Amino acid sequence: MNDRKLVIIPTYNERENIEKISRKVLSYPEEYNILVIDDGSPDGTAAIVKTLQGEYPDRLFILEREGKLGLGTAYIMGFKWALEKGYDYIFEMDADFSHNPDDLGRLYEACAVDGADLSIGSRYCDGVSVVNWPFRRIMMSFLASKYVKGVLGVGIHDTTAGFVCYSSKVLSTIDLDNVRMKGYGFQIEMKFTAKKLGFKIREVPIIFINRKEGTSKMSSGIFGEAFWGVIYLRFRKISPAPGKTAPAGK
Repeated sequence: MNDRKLVIIPTYNERENIEKISRKVLSYPEEYNILVIDDGSPDGTAAIVKTLQGEYPDRLFILEREGKLGLGTAYIMGFKWALEKGYDYIFEMDADFSHNPDDLGRLYEACAVDGADLSIGSRYCDGVSVVNWPFRRIMMSFLASKYVKGVLGVGIHDTTAGFVCYSSKVLSTIDLDNVRMKGYGFQIEMKFTAKKLGFKIREVPIIFINRKEGTSKMSSGIFGEAFWGVIYLRFRKISPAPGKTAPAGK
């Protein structure tokens, strides 16, 4: 297949990880390009990426923003960039190796071969597959997904997952300018919107491994936004982007 594939990696203070994750993703014979979106990392993350661009001038790209503007807005910027450049499949992935780059191919095949429009690297579709997280955090994440599944009525086990493959038709149909949540609630909103618009979603079981280097960006505010945002989503009307038609007449 000659599909064009882009992996979007948002970063803030990821100097310990960004070179290693970039080299790993760019090493696969199944070619992926990378777009790093850096939120003004004071640790020099962007400088490391720019140095690497000398080795991968046509495969590694960076967009820089001033300050921490939120995970959701970073991905929205990346999605728009990817659609403008004509990519067929667009991935979300963390920089810290909590998402195993070897699983990129499985997410891609779920869409390109098996016919899904959106595939999710799922921690919870086959039990609980999380390594090196404190028990309290595992329970918070697991129960959050149960809460979302119950309130929104979506048959997705891991609604907060951040390891995702979108087909370009999903991202071009979703009204990206109308996505409201900026933290990890963004992950819920995107999946729920895709489901409501009639796109086929498949969960691919993965093993999530807690970061070994760098600092987690998780906070209590992230969970608060997701909790109240889910209630808002439950009663919100979902419509495709202007000029777009949802699949299956939805």
